[in-house]
Amino acid sequence: MRVLHFTASAVLVVLVFYLLIVGEPLLLPLVIAIALWHLINTLAQSLHRIEVASYRLPVLFCRTAAVFIFLSLIWVLINFLSASADEVLEVAPVYQENLTNRLQNLPFVDFTAFEERPLSDLLVEWIDIPSYATSAASSLAGILASGGLILIYLGFLFLEQGHFSNKIAALVADPEKEAEAQQIITQIRDDIQKYMSIKLFTSSLTGLASYLYLLSVGVDFAGLWGLLIFLLNFIPTVGSIAATLFPALIALAQSDGYGLFVLVLLGIGMLQLCIGNILEPRFMGSSFNLSPVVILLNLALWNAIWGIPGMFLCVPFLIIVAIVLSHFPQTRSVAIMLSSDGNLRVPEDKTINNVSLNPTVSALLVDKGKTDFK
Repeated sequence: MRVLHFTASAVLVVLVFYLLIVGEPLLLPLVIAIALWHLINTLAQSLHRIEVASYRLPVLFCRTAAVFIFLSLIWVLINFLSASADEVLEVAPVYQENLTNRLQNLPFVDFTAFEERPLSDLLVEWIDIPSYATSAASSLAGILASGGLILIYLGFLFLEQGHFSNKIAALVADPEKEAEAQQIITQIRDDIQKYMSIKLFTSSLTGLASYLYLLSVGVDFAGLWGLLIFLLNFIPTVGSIAATLFPALIALAQSDGYGLFVLVLLGIGMLQLCIGNILEPRFMGSSFNLSPVVILLNLALWNAIWGIPGMFLCVPFLIIVAIVLSHFPQTRSVAIMLSSDGNLRVPEDKTINNVSLNPTVSALLVDKGKTDFK
């Protein structure tokens, strides 16, 4: 029987990943719309909490203002990237040629091991700036092409969000289990909101500090690289490394010597180290308790499924999966494997199918879920 259950679970997992790959044109815009919907609601809640002389802004006004703010930011971002893309694509071949020449003339590296193939060919395979620029531009163009579908999904999410609690109550039809479901949803919402808030702050700080530093040392397109560093910091581990190496390689490609390369490498590296390895962990604490190895494997998995957008979404997905698995006794062992130290935040006696919540606590959870921001 256990073998049968394991086989069925394996088949289900394979089927889910197959559907994710095949259904990317429909599912990826939906996930992006859900992310935007969550961020807009978070901003709207923050605006609604502002109280001046015992007066708060109406909920509808707050939500409309939040939508306008996000659409304005996206519009500014698109215009900035569109204005910079043509210039970057134009100079990318020149940068590639200069970079190849700089690396071929490194005085402290012996390239005799590459006698079978020209070093220039190997460098083009390893560091292909025009290819990277074109790939990034095509990914952005693909997301923009799905903009209409994202807006449609977003509109329907706003229309239906007031009925989510009622749907859960009707689906579960048990106050105690409804409280558990609301508990899971609340924990997912709070954790993702905390993760996104911290990442938004630290990534903005890193991007702004990097922009000012790159501008001060004279790197071309400092604003674009600052924005790129801000975005790449949402990708765990690999993004920070790329955000350090890429501006350094650009500095090497645009300069005659190696001084600017060293300055950028050390300067951006120190910013990443101080903010990403010292400041950010202090904010995060042990809230998410995810294994670094699991995060890297999850990053590779979602890169294979949805490419660059999947890399940005991999940590929120992992947070959701870890929270859901930790609430079920049958899957707690998997949640423990996903954790960093094996300690889950869900007590053993509060997992679903083993309910022992106090009725008063259960009632409070139900009331809390039904009085959430509509």
